[in-house]
Amino acid sequence: MDGVGRAIDNVFIERLWRTLKYDHVYLNPANSGNACRDGITEFLNYYNEDRPHSSLNDQTPDEVYYQSRINERAA
Repeated sequence: MDGVGRAIDNVFIERLWRTLKYDHVYLNPANSGNACRDGITEFLNYYNEDRPHSSLNDQTPDEVYYQSRINERAA
């Protein structure tokens, strides 16, 4: 579903895939498909719940997301 002006949308997902590969997959090679899936699930939970992101003022994505949800309800 690509179109004019959509290439910039890929920047965010490409950055996520790069982080996943370099911070987890290449450092922790899996012995099976199940081990790979479990490791990626664990890493994505860490990425969203515990890993501070400088672009989010050192907050986690979960903190930013849930704070925005609270603010929406309050408005």
